Amino acid sequence: MTSATQHPAPAGSGTGEPAPLPRQRGKCPFSPPDELLQRAEEHPVSPLIMADGSVGWLVTRAEDVRAVLADNRFSADILKASNPIQVIPEEAKQLPPDPAFFIHVDPPHHTRYRKMLMGQFTMRRVRALEPRIAEIVTERLDAIEAAGAPADLVRDFALPIPSLVICELLGVPYAERAQFQTLTAAMLRTDATPMEIGMSAWNLRQYLAALVATKHDEPDGALISGLIHDSDDDPLTDEELTSIAMLLLVGGHETTANQLSLGVFALLSNPEQLAVLRADLDRVPDAVEELLRYLPTFQFGVTRLATEDVPVGGQLIRAGESVSLSLSAANRDPSRYADPGVLDVTRTGNQHLAFGHGVHLCIGQQLARAELRIALRALFTRFPGLRLHGSIEDVPLRSESLIYGVRELPITW
Repeated sequence: MTSATQHPAPAGSGTGEPAPLPRQRGKCPFSPPDELLQRAEEHPVSPLIMADGSVGWLVTRAEDVRAVLADNRFSADILKASNPIQVIPEEAKQLPPDPAFFIHVDPPHHTRYRKMLMGQFTMRRVRALEPRIAEIVTERLDAIEAAGAPADLVRDFALPIPSLVICELLGVPYAERAQFQTLTAAMLRTDATPMEIGMSAWNLRQYLAALVATKHDEPDGALISGLIHDSDDDPLTDEELTSIAMLLLVGGHETTANQLSLGVFALLSNPEQLAVLRADLDRVPDAVEELLRYLPTFQFGVTRLATEDVPVGGQLIRAGESVSLSLSAANRDPSRYADPGVLDVTRTGNQHLAFGHGVHLCIGQQLARAELRIALRALFTRFPGLRLHGSIEDVPLRSESLIYGVRELPITW
């Protein structure tokens, strides 16, 4: 593989000088770093100093980000690429990849898993889950109201909802759901050490492996059971099924929980927009799309590796060079969105990149949308006087996490 350090941008090339990924936010907790937006305006494709010291590229314009995500000349294998915020340990690069963790796998292996899951992640299945999602949301709101104000929206609402929905999706037995939630919460703790998270992940994987084993003889119509019994011509191993379950759990839980809590925080911090939404809750679907665009939850973007020389935005990306795609900057691209730095719950036709694009487009996007729509509508219906308990400045942020959000969101009503 060609090292990215062999192709730094020459001075005066029009792409700017190599610099690290901007990470320091300004006063607004909902905006990407000012320096990132400035670089996006001045140099949509600019040389980027990666965490390992090599020089790759930062791509920020929506059109260019979309093009790279759709181009199979860019690999999603993160073990081969350099990353702007993390150095991949050499020992990790030597490990055989887990193909069932297919968000980092390229076609044709990726195609096999995605095709199988597309058969399970249908709109019909999502619609069938919506009544149960509504019940879960109502149960959480009942518990919050019974306990009384103040409450922590993250702990009491945003985190439990996706966990319980994943239970429904995977077919976790009712009697085991408390155990499943405990294991899930332990793995996704933001205050745990890497060792603690590793042990929690191992315990959860052991649980999921045992769950997979039961589905061979006890089909229940849930996703794992469907993958087993609908794939007789190309059966998945139990190890593959366990990896897929882990991927769906982490991907569907962490992102949706943070999007929900950060979305409520943004609305409570923008009372005029919240008033528009409260006056017409039929706007919730548009508001969800706007929050997905406006909020930089996947704050450090996604990484790709060029396998061939490819022109991007007028700049030649050479084979072996790593590319960091800033989804948050692309979703604030003024050439695509009017007043991109403004939260506007009436915005329509919102073709954002929050779920990615191309062959790795988030497979659970419709489920996430359903959870967000149902949760926001129910929350503001139940508590029309919902407000922050404390000041905006006191809300603790997940500034260093891969998935941006809030650690706690104290609310009252």
